[in-house]
Amino acid sequence: MVISGVTKRYDSAKGSKLALTETSFTIREKEFVTIVGPSGCGKSTLLMMMAGLLPTSSGTIRLGENLVTGPADGLAVVFQEYSRSLFPWMTVEKNLAMATIADRLPKAVVAERIARALHSVGLEGSGKQYPWQLSGGMQQRVAIARAVVAEPRVLLMDEPFAAVDAQTRADLEDLVLRIRDEYDVTVALVTHDIDESVYLGDRVLVLGANPGRVMADIAVTLPSPREQVATKRLPAFAELRSDVFELVMRPKQTASSAATAAAPELAEAARPAVA
Repeated sequence: MVISGVTKRYDSAKGSKLALTETSFTIREKEFVTIVGPSGCGKSTLLMMMAGLLPTSSGTIRLGENLVTGPADGLAVVFQEYSRSLFPWMTVEKNLAMATIADRLPKAVVAERIARALHSVGLEGSGKQYPWQLSGGMQQRVAIARAVVAEPRVLLMDEPFAAVDAQTRADLEDLVLRIRDEYDVTVALVTHDIDESVYLGDRVLVLGANPGRVMADIAVTLPSPREQVATKRLPAFAELRSDVFELVMRPKQTASSAATAAAPELAEAARPAVA
């Protein structure tokens, strides 16, 4: 997937806001790329443009040789709010089947794909249940299964674990790594969690803010397979985490320093004049 000079501007009656500017990078086949940055830097906006769900203001996004101008074949998205992305009136199996409608596959093939996807996410035997009968973590597993049942080339994930507890988050992180290997799928994942960005990624893209842009593209050379305790104990993990944290915090530190430097002048300007 190739993102070239992508800019996103929001225009309204109150004016224009530049959310993302001149953003370029490439995601190689079967690579796991995480995207991290401060709040409001355009991470989710970028991912929605990559998914074809939001138009770019300028620049191009390509999947292979094809220009992405709308929802594209070979792309699947997992959203943060799993409870809103699943159809509560449909069983788990029927939720998954929705992802195959456009392909017009034989029923036997659809059933086989659904069974495989449910097995991959550890939900064998849950196909006849409804989403509201499942825990939050299980609902997000259903959302992941629905994404991979279409066997996409690229899986886009927008803060998929933000709404679950820490233990469930760790389980789902490891699940996504297994899914990537099992389905040979390319993954781009947006997250606020710096540890998660390093643990999951082959590369970490760090976005700056005001406007959003790629500040750094960091290669993650941690050994595979990753393991929650052993990997996070490695000195290399701590070093990478520190590097990413420093980059994410830099805009805030710069703004804080500027405010501190301006404080005496502002105080002097606000002081009443003596007659």
